[in-house]
Amino acid sequence: MKLALPDELVFLQNSRAAQKTTGASLAGQVCVVSGATSGVGLAAVQRLARGGAHLVLLARNLDKAQAVREQLLAQYPVPVDIVQADFADLRQVREAADTLLRNYARLDVLINSAGLFCTGRTATREGFETVFCVNHLAPFLLTHLLLERLQASAPARIIQVNSEGHRFHGVHLDDLNWERRRYNGYAGYGASKTAQLLTTWEFADRLRGSGVTINAMHPGDVKTNIGNNNGPLYRWYSRHVIGPTLKDPAISGEALYYLAAAPEMAEISGRFFYLTIGEKPAAHALDRQTGRQVWEASLRMTGLASEMAR
Repeated sequence: MKLALPDELVFLQNSRAAQKTTGASLAGQVCVVSGATSGVGLAAVQRLARGGAHLVLLARNLDKAQAVREQLLAQYPVPVDIVQADFADLRQVREAADTLLRNYARLDVLINSAGLFCTGRTATREGFETVFCVNHLAPFLLTHLLLERLQASAPARIIQVNSEGHRFHGVHLDDLNWERRRYNGYAGYGASKTAQLLTTWEFADRLRGSGVTINAMHPGDVKTNIGNNNGPLYRWYSRHVIGPTLKDPAISGEALYYLAAAPEMAEISGRFFYLTIGEKPAAHALDRQTGRQVWEASLRMTGLASEMAR
C-alpha cells in the first residue's frame, strides 16, 4: 500500500508528477511579466510569445530587456514592449503602473515573477528589507495599482510566482523589516513568500465575482539567476552543489502558460500550485487572521493606506 505523504512533503511527489499543458491561444491578449529577462520570467515570456500574446516586459535592466525583446521578435510575430522598473524601489513600481495604465486600454494577464534571495540583510532607499520589498511589497503595490484596469478587462488573471521556500519561515508582524532580529537569508526569503501568499488569499476574496482570478505557484526546481547577487561562497555553492540538481526553466514557462491560458483555470482563484498541480501551503501561510494583518501592514508600507483614506 502506498503511504500518503504529509502536507509538508507533498511537493516531493509533485516534483516528479506529470504536469498539465494547454494548447489554448493567448493571441492578442496583453500579458505583463516582471522579472522577464532571466530564469522563470524569461521562460514565461518565451512561452507566452509562442502562444501569441502581446508581451509587456517589466524589467530593471533595459539592456537585458532589449536583448530579450529582439530575441522574441526574431522568433515570433507578436508585439513586445518594455517598461522599466526596479522592484527594490516602490517609486519606480508606481511609475511603471502609471505607464501601463496610460498605454494599455486593457490588461489580460499579470505575472509577478521578479524575485530576490539575499544571504545578508540590506535595505532599500525607502528603508525596507530588500527581499521583502522585491518579493512582496513591490508586486503587492503593482497588483493593487492595476486592479481596476484588470477588472475592466475581465476575464483576466493574476499569477504570483511564489516558492516552496515559503515553508522556511512565517512572518513576524512586529519586525517585518528584520530590524530587531539577526537576519537569515532562508528565513527572510520564506517570510517574503509567506507574506505574498497571505495577501494572495486576501486579493482572491476581494476579487470574487469580478472575473479576475489570482493564484500562486511554485515554478519547480529550476536553474535561475536568483542569488547571484550574493558573495562568491554562495555563488560557488549554488553553481556546483545546487545547480546540477536543477531542471530547465522551460517547465516553469509551460506551467505559467497553462495557468494563464487554460480554459479550465478560468474560474479557479485563491489557490497554490506546484507548477500546475494544486497543493496545500504551509499552515502559517494559511492563517487568515495573520493574513489580514499583513494586508493592512502592506497597505501602510506601500503608501496605499493613506491614499485610500483620502
